[in-house]
Amino acid sequence: MIAAVIANLTPVAIIAANSDGPVWLLLGGPAAGGGTYFGFWRFYRNTHRSHSFERETKVAAQQVTGGDQKVDEVTGTSDSSINGNNVSNHRHRVQRVT
Repeated sequence: MIAAVIANLTPVAIIAANSDGPVWLLLGGPAAGGGTYFGFWRFYRNTHRSHSFERETKVAAQQVTGGDQKVDEVTGTSDSSINGNNVSNHRHRVQRVT
């Protein structure tokens, strides 16, 4: 990729040697674009500020325990709601954190 960019800039360098105009403006555009891209990439990736979870965090695995107990069985689609539904009782559903 870098070789392709350098190959594309070579004609600009030849034009710069043969002209009296401000050719640095032609080189400034790709440089500014590359700098902007790198800045956005570094900002959104922020690899320089994030930690590596896999290497820096130790997680001790434990034996999986538990069980399943059958509570109720609903067959068919005749029940349109769940028993104990609290959709209309918002004061019971939303509790203030203390």
